[in-house]
Amino acid sequence: MTDLIAKTPIDQRLAEIVTPAIEALGFELVRIRLMGGKTRTLQIMADRPAGGIVVSDCAKISTAVSAMLDVEDPLEDAYNLEVSSPGIDRPLTRLKDFDIWQGYEARLETTELIDGRRRFRGQLAGTEGDEVLIDIEEGTIGLKFDWLSDAKLILTDDLIAEMLRQRKDAGVLRSPETDPAVDPDTASQEE
Repeated sequence: MTDLIAKTPIDQRLAEIVTPAIEALGFELVRIRLMGGKTRTLQIMADRPAGGIVVSDCAKISTAVSAMLDVEDPLEDAYNLEVSSPGIDRPLTRLKDFDIWQGYEARLETTELIDGRRRFRGQLAGTEGDEVLIDIEEGTIGLKFDWLSDAKLILTDDLIAEMLRQRKDAGVLRSPETDPAVDPDTASQEE
């Protein structure tokens, strides 16, 4: 489990509990965070291995995860469970994400200063061993995956077009062309 999926010890423990339930349903855990507040929120981001999670999938995951958490009971205080997709400008939490999203713009942050900076913005250039490659103004650089404290895609027109293509290919995006029962005025809404 990488620190980008589950940063704190409690997040890591929660990830150990919920991951089997999420994977049994055919999904992958993208990120888990227990956030403070008056009532804490347990935020879980999940996705299909090929992308394309919908609201009904989040409901299935929520039901399965709730059952696991009820049995294990790792949290003493009340909390709200929030299950969602990673969204278009998704966090990059696994080394494979940097290969999957190669060619798209991203923002990476490191735990330590690298050549006087912690933030890097540029086009992802895949991976090489345990390094994430990113094209920045100065050229292509490699950052060890373990050095990353945060990584996220940046919302661009190309990224939006790719997400729409993935959703359509996964049968999530409905349109009058693919489903004659869809009203053209409400096309592209999720199930």
